[in-house]
Amino acid sequence: MTGEERKVIMASSAGTIFEWYDFYLYGSLAAIIGAQFFTAFPEATRNVFALLAFAAGFIVRPFGALVFGALGDIVGRKYTFLMTILIMGLSTFLVGLLPSYSSWGVAAPIILIILRMLQGLALGGEYGGAAVYVAEHAPANQRGYFTAFIQTTATLGLLLSLVVILSVQGYVNGNWAPTAVLDAAGAVVMNPDGTEKMIKAFDLWGWRIPFLASIGLLAISLYIRLQMNESPAFKKMKEEGAASKAPLREAFGTWRNGKIALIALFGLVAGQAVVWYSGQFYALFFMQNVIKIDSFTANVLVAWSLILGTGGFLFFGALSDRIGRKPIILAGCLIAALTYNFVFPLLTQTANPALYAAHQTPVTVTASPEDCSFQFNPTGTAKFTSSCDIAKATLARTSVNYETVEDPAATVAQVKVGETVITAYDSATLTGDDLKNTTAAFTKGVNDALTAAGYPISADANTTVARAAHFFDIFTGQKITIVLILTYLILLVTMVYGPIAAMLVELFPTRIRYSGLSLPYHIGNGWFGGLMPATAFAISAQTGNVYGGLWYPIIIAAATVVIGVIFVPGNTHKKDIFANDAK
Repeated sequence: MTGEERKVIMASSAGTIFEWYDFYLYGSLAAIIGAQFFTAFPEATRNVFALLAFAAGFIVRPFGALVFGALGDIVGRKYTFLMTILIMGLSTFLVGLLPSYSSWGVAAPIILIILRMLQGLALGGEYGGAAVYVAEHAPANQRGYFTAFIQTTATLGLLLSLVVILSVQGYVNGNWAPTAVLDAAGAVVMNPDGTEKMIKAFDLWGWRIPFLASIGLLAISLYIRLQMNESPAFKKMKEEGAASKAPLREAFGTWRNGKIALIALFGLVAGQAVVWYSGQFYALFFMQNVIKIDSFTANVLVAWSLILGTGGFLFFGALSDRIGRKPIILAGCLIAALTYNFVFPLLTQTANPALYAAHQTPVTVTASPEDCSFQFNPTGTAKFTSSCDIAKATLARTSVNYETVEDPAATVAQVKVGETVITAYDSATLTGDDLKNTTAAFTKGVNDALTAAGYPISADANTTVARAAHFFDIFTGQKITIVLILTYLILLVTMVYGPIAAMLVELFPTRIRYSGLSLPYHIGNGWFGGLMPATAFAISAQTGNVYGGLWYPIIIAAATVVIGVIFVPGNTHKKDIFANDAK
């Protein structure tokens, strides 16, 4: 690797790392931010809506790919880079300044989602440019290895965000005491065991610091981007007058190129995307919200898995230069589809043995189908007052694995834990003290039955759950095993993601390369991948099976393997990517 080639990779990668850091801060703090901006919603809805706000940035990424992809093919790679980093940095900084729901009401989550969408637009133009810029500088026999450095930036950006969060979290919580949680009326919120519910200083206000600190990273990124030269392939094409004047129409307006985009999307990127987000973000969210590991410990464990697994991007990128991109990507999708239903239960069994053991006790909700609704309420207008809805919401808060038994003759839902039966109630028929007393009695009855079945109702009293006191507190059998499980998931990520940039670059000619690869990449990663955590959690909440949502990535990954084997061309690593540059 020459000095100029190292400069190209470092300049592209450093700026992209900072941009991913900005984007992933929200994902790393989704649960905490959800409690700040979606407090008006029921708890199950709050978690799904917090993930959807995260996903909002992914939903708009294809539109960013269209806008900035066309600009990159018309005006050049360098100046498009500058625009995307500026939009991303300012949007992230403003999230840190945004008042919470308690201060601005419904305007707060609306503005939060707008800022997330601006981040998504910027990232929609960022990745394609970085991949193209590096690939067009790389030696023909090392495109997979060179572009793999760009592939590490997403994971390194996530790792950087986790390290910053952990550092700030440790400092803030170490110097400011927790305070009591208050409801909308100003009354103290109580835990199921009757104690006051407390909130740590980082969860209350310290989470804003990593967002505000991103303004410094923005300044560094802008400086780096200003030092970059335009891609020589693009400059040569411009000088020869071979650049496309309408790259979007040329890339997607004809069946020849449009077919390539569809094959890339469904035969490569869709499966890569769900494996990527399952291994990184859903694993983190699963540990925090299902296994009930505290956020500090979960971040520490994921950070270590990223440290151990990130080298896989370079390994599989280099391997793809020798054996091809297609077999590695599809093998990663296939292995993920075959093993997820084993890996995530193993993660629960290792990280929270008490919860896993409690899951072995059968729990059912018996109710009339008409009494049960889909408990996802993004507008906050629906009232879940039926006995079935109340029963399911109560169980979901404790990560109970349960089944719904339909009984058309049932008038009131019943919860059965082992051999104990607790009758629910319809809150629409009760008011005042009657409602308060009935709610308390039902909640106590369910919690007592779950406690008898071994469910750890109080997280602080659970001595079996994994806990890390500091970043290097991982050297116990339990925590090392968790890190190894998470590292396995990260290695699957590196298999599907390490070679993907080179593969996509090789499918499109230079004149429409930025536009051509950006759209399928961002539809796949923005829609199939970005929506994966929210979709999986919603499926689990609806079915009562904490692992039910895993069928979403399993089905998508398996479908990608079938489509990819049939339609995706092989041996693209031997292709001359400049062969069709003539106008």
